[in-house]
Amino acid sequence: MRRACPILLLAIFLGAFAGPATAAAKKPNILWIVGENLCLDLGIYGMKNVATPHLDGLARKGQRYTNVYSTSPVCAPSRSAFMVGMYATTTDTHHMRSHRDDDFRLPEGVRSITHRLSDVGYLTANIKMIGKRRVGTGKLDLNFVNEGPLYHTTDWAKLKGDQPFFAMINMVENEYDIYDRQTYKHDRVTWDGEEQHPKVATPGNVTPPPYYPEHPVVREEWARYLNSVSGMDIRVGWILEQLEKDGVADNTIVIFFGDNGRMEPRGIHWLWDSGIHVPMIIYYPKGVPAPAQFKVGGVNEQVISLIDLTATTLAMAGITKPHGMQARRFLGQEVDPPRRFAFSARDRIDETVLRMRSVRGKRYHYIRNYSEGEGFSALNRYKEKCFRIKPVMRTLMAKGKLKGAALQLMQPMPYELLYDTQKDPHEIVNLAESKEPAHRAARVAMSAALDTWMAETGDRGAFPEPEEVVAPFTKEMHDWFGTPDWVVEKSVK
Repeated sequence: MRRACPILLLAIFLGAFAGPATAAAKKPNILWIVGENLCLDLGIYGMKNVATPHLDGLARKGQRYTNVYSTSPVCAPSRSAFMVGMYATTTDTHHMRSHRDDDFRLPEGVRSITHRLSDVGYLTANIKMIGKRRVGTGKLDLNFVNEGPLYHTTDWAKLKGDQPFFAMINMVENEYDIYDRQTYKHDRVTWDGEEQHPKVATPGNVTPPPYYPEHPVVREEWARYLNSVSGMDIRVGWILEQLEKDGVADNTIVIFFGDNGRMEPRGIHWLWDSGIHVPMIIYYPKGVPAPAQFKVGGVNEQVISLIDLTATTLAMAGITKPHGMQARRFLGQEVDPPRRFAFSARDRIDETVLRMRSVRGKRYHYIRNYSEGEGFSALNRYKEKCFRIKPVMRTLMAKGKLKGAALQLMQPMPYELLYDTQKDPHEIVNLAESKEPAHRAARVAMSAALDTWMAETGDRGAFPEPEEVVAPFTKEMHDWFGTPDWVVEKSVK
């Protein structure tokens, strides 16, 4: 029998006593920069009247993704999904801001990405400040609150240690400044940071989507949104600059993405592309070997669900995808089969109880409205107060002055909608009843795919919340945003 080499024995001995920090030291740092309420509205994606040089530059050094879709058109369900890599409709976290004051726990085996990364030696952080600069909100907004602390720290300075880090920075923009809960007092609700936003967009140079009427308020609001995007990019610049100053840029994978769709009346809350189509940029620095699927300056057009980022991020840290996780790895040494469709869901948001489902492919987009007869015109006090375009549309409609796509938007939504996003990027022409063979084939295939997805993932949307759970949201939204004069209610307790 041959004797083992003494050097080999020594290596084995030392390896046996290596702690998790030693083993983890070779792992890359990972930084998530999460854009709030954002579609593909950066210069690099072709949006006009924005100034996004830092994100555009990151995309040129990294890889840009063009077909990424959030699983929900609103923050809490979307975040509850991508933080665990599971659909919110599976984990019972699909209603907006649910399970905040009960004993709900995530299903067995479902865990936050931060806990999984912590297990292998990562320091996890949710950053608000870099020095005296405010770069993030520290937002959680999750529909699970009983899983213990999700992060080790909020201190940026601690990221410079020997331990690899996973940091999340939730951008200040694009959001209305509403969290004083005194919004009902304000005639015009400002955007967070609005005073500092570059005034690249003006009411005179913007082109709002054609599903809104031609109106001064529409132009003003669209310009305010685009300027908020430009303001967000400035904060991104501060973050990237600090990575360089701290000497960690060469070992930090940077991922920028949006949590859900755009901050506009027909954006967030709705399953049109304006509510779920989000940007994603992934950058591998020179100190981290990039996988074969990564091309510097590349554009990836595969269909990706935002939850896929969870499994892909774990793979970056060397963590095998947990058994049963619904997220798919789209980047790395091992990847999962690419998606044909991305699925999204909308259920109760605030006091507004609507149920809708979405299937998005590369070209066609299918939406099923289980709340048939309801739609964009449904009451949501937050939307009525903060999104000035919606009251304008109501007023014009009452006067008989609303026309075209804007008038159509105010009508009840049918059970099925189908859009050809190549020919109709604003999703105005519903093809669900079209006799065209290609349209019929798309509707049949996507409808069947939705039925299968709902069954296989255990979609809990068929089980409505009890009235005693929903009722307090009506009072909360009234107290926070007020109730429009046109709403006749028997009582608001």
